[in-house]
Amino acid sequence: MLIPALVCLALCGPLKPKMVKAEERGKVAVMPFRVYAPKSFGYLTRGLQKMLTLRLEKRGFKIISPEAVNEHPLAFSPILDMRTLVKVGEDLKADWIVAGSLTQIGRKVSIDLKVIDVSEKRDPFSLFMVAEDVEALKETVERIALNIDNQIVGIVQVDSINVKGNQRIEKEAILAVIRTKKGDRLDYERLDKDLRDIYKMGFFKDVKIETEDGPKGKIVTLHVTEKPSIGKIVIQGNEKVKTEKLEEELGIKLYTIFDQNEVKQSVNRLREYYRQKGYYNVDIEDKIEQLPNNQVLVRYEITENEKVYIRKIKFVGNYEFDDDDLKDVMEISEKGLLSYFTKSGVLDKKKLEFDVHKITSFYHNNGFIKAKIGEPKISYEKGKGITIIIEVMEGPQYHVGKVAVKGDLVKPADDLLKEVHIGQEKTFNRETVREDVQALRSIYADEGYAHAEVTPITREDSETHLMDITYTISKREKVRFERVSISGNTVTRDKVIRREIKVIEGDYFSAKNLRRSTRNVQRLGFFEDVQIQTKKGSAEDLMVLDVNVKERSTGQFSIGAGYSSEDSIFGIFQIAQNNLFGRGQRLQASAKIGGISRAFDINFVEPWLFDKPISGGINVYNRSREYDEYTRDALGGGLLFGFLLPIDDFTRGTVKYQYDNTDISEVPEDAALDIQEMEGENITSSMAFAITRDSRDKLWDTSRGSYNRLRFEYAGGFLGGDIGFNKYIAKTGWYFPLFWDTVFLVKGTWGLVVKRPGEKLPVYQKFRIGGGQTVRGFEFESISPRDPETDDRIGGETMMYYTAEFRFPLVKEFGVVGTVFFDAGNVYTANENALTVPGLRTAAGGGIRWYSPMGPIRLEYGYNLDPQGGEPKGQWEFGMGGAF
Repeated sequence: MLIPALVCLALCGPLKPKMVKAEERGKVAVMPFRVYAPKSFGYLTRGLQKMLTLRLEKRGFKIISPEAVNEHPLAFSPILDMRTLVKVGEDLKADWIVAGSLTQIGRKVSIDLKVIDVSEKRDPFSLFMVAEDVEALKETVERIALNIDNQIVGIVQVDSINVKGNQRIEKEAILAVIRTKKGDRLDYERLDKDLRDIYKMGFFKDVKIETEDGPKGKIVTLHVTEKPSIGKIVIQGNEKVKTEKLEEELGIKLYTIFDQNEVKQSVNRLREYYRQKGYYNVDIEDKIEQLPNNQVLVRYEITENEKVYIRKIKFVGNYEFDDDDLKDVMEISEKGLLSYFTKSGVLDKKKLEFDVHKITSFYHNNGFIKAKIGEPKISYEKGKGITIIIEVMEGPQYHVGKVAVKGDLVKPADDLLKEVHIGQEKTFNRETVREDVQALRSIYADEGYAHAEVTPITREDSETHLMDITYTISKREKVRFERVSISGNTVTRDKVIRREIKVIEGDYFSAKNLRRSTRNVQRLGFFEDVQIQTKKGSAEDLMVLDVNVKERSTGQFSIGAGYSSEDSIFGIFQIAQNNLFGRGQRLQASAKIGGISRAFDINFVEPWLFDKPISGGINVYNRSREYDEYTRDALGGGLLFGFLLPIDDFTRGTVKYQYDNTDISEVPEDAALDIQEMEGENITSSMAFAITRDSRDKLWDTSRGSYNRLRFEYAGGFLGGDIGFNKYIAKTGWYFPLFWDTVFLVKGTWGLVVKRPGEKLPVYQKFRIGGGQTVRGFEFESISPRDPETDDRIGGETMMYYTAEFRFPLVKEFGVVGTVFFDAGNVYTANENALTVPGLRTAAGGGIRWYSPMGPIRLEYGYNLDPQGGEPKGQWEFGMGGAF
């Protein structure tokens, strides 16, 4: 493509500028400029005159000083025609005289010049140039001086530069990359470089440069032929993969410059994407079609063919572990019965590469410290599938020899060795060694040695295949916390965060307290992100603790409607602020109105009463519910105090006083005697005492930890009221994380209520279970002892129910999980044997649960395993929120 331009340049020949001595240029006089601009620009009258005079002097002209020019009586004449300028030049004995003006238009300024040969042997010539603003005048005057020099000396210069053939690429963009400018001396070597720079833009398939005579030099014309652009992209033949997904993988976009190499690369990207999906035999062909306006259509014709799975994974050289043992370590797997659903059996080369590292670590953690795993060999046989062969060099297996600690010991060696687990391993395990190093560092960190170094030194015996391990410890200097810095809290007050930090300025460093601090701040629930980091203080033995938080919205407002198996259709209104005024206080008001119930609640909690680690709360409520046997309307409230028990960070004690005024109405005449006796007003005044240990990692969607609670409630007696009883409730729940982000949990709840002599125990204070929060598969509170004469549910004095549940992720990123469960429970009267397990009512089932921002939303079906007395075989459970 360079040949036409080079030929043109060769024919024209490099035009060498004629060298002219200074005396041949002559003497020049520059008149003061006329300025058509605001008065503030008046200084340019003489300023431009002096500037141009100096530039011409540098270019070799003899000059007449501006002072001498300005003494001429006609120097500042408002009208200077050519005859007058010649007369001025003769008087000044100049060979050339220059007169000009400056005009401001907006920010831009233009300069008009006329250069006159005083001898009148050569025609006068004019110059016109525009500067973007006054600051650009210096460069503009420089170019004016160059133009005057070229014109007077007779050097060929660039008259103008034209661009032809461009359609999409603007002329200004092309001119911006070339060095040749209007008014420059014509330089063919520079034009050749300009041609190459235009090519480098990547927009053109052909570039030519031509020159022709113009009125003020040579006219340079740039002839360009643009590359076509991509006007349309068509993907066809894809049935298994959506077009939108393939377009994301292409790497080329509409209306960009067409490049055949990039199209080929896009085909490779599509092919690799298909292979990741298991379509190893996919055929992809690209075709280019011309469109009007110098555009092309890029077409991808895809033949997906059948999905190809991994038929066999083989290992060669493995003697200590069979193929199945090694396959269990790998993430990729062979095709199985459920491959269509689980996506297993598909070859992913990145995962395979990672699997090689996992197999290597597996051997190293089982004593084969010299094991090496070869690069997998992949072969494909049409109609059968993919075979992967992996070579293994196991080497000898090393067992654990002597284990010791040495160096700076803060505890007796035997005590430190109790925290080291490598000695309990039969074979050498590198992962256990890493865990031991971390355990020892944590011990030292809790003693204030934040920079302690623990180095495991191993010595292998190639004959006995024993590996001795010595943990060498350098405690370095003890470190104190210099200060605690809190940032990012735009709403929450510093003290709310600081009181959760278990680090005090001046204390020695403690890794345990740092972990506690991080957990405490996270559990506040006020922040999207919590970063607690340490950095060097003002001295080597000082450390700064940086607590950086990102606030989240803690206010909630919701209004809506729903359906539950307990309440039928219901409406909800709730407004809450969990960080009131940034003080950490919680205020909540809610209303729920359903088909057979209504509830209005207001709750306020101060977590640090009087800036002490004691929580205080108050609640008031108004609730009503229709039962089959009666209607209950309750109005009441309570005071709650909570405090952390000196056992661990998870155990709290609570004391609560509750006042409840319940009115029982709409009691049928033939209702059970226990129900009739409580008709009318019933006042309960009670105190409850509870101990709770909650180590769950999350309130909802819990994956590990436990919840345990013992509660005793005393009603009546010296507290007054109509009702008197002692109620005991125990709860426990344990969560165990399993494979593939699944969770197994077991829960149990036991209750006992005892009426004190001479006082009342109403039916609604007895136990009734059944429904989504207790035993699924049964109607709400349908599991209850019944009156032998009326068959009314009258509740029981003893209760127990149990749950075993397995949860598995369905759409992990949205918090959607599936569940299968087994529930069992029953309620007994005081005369029945509550410890008889065969007397439990049982149900099993499954469902879907969404852990939404508003709390869990559940849809579950429980199957009654032993229906009795006309009970339904099962029950759908739908609801929002949940128990522990």
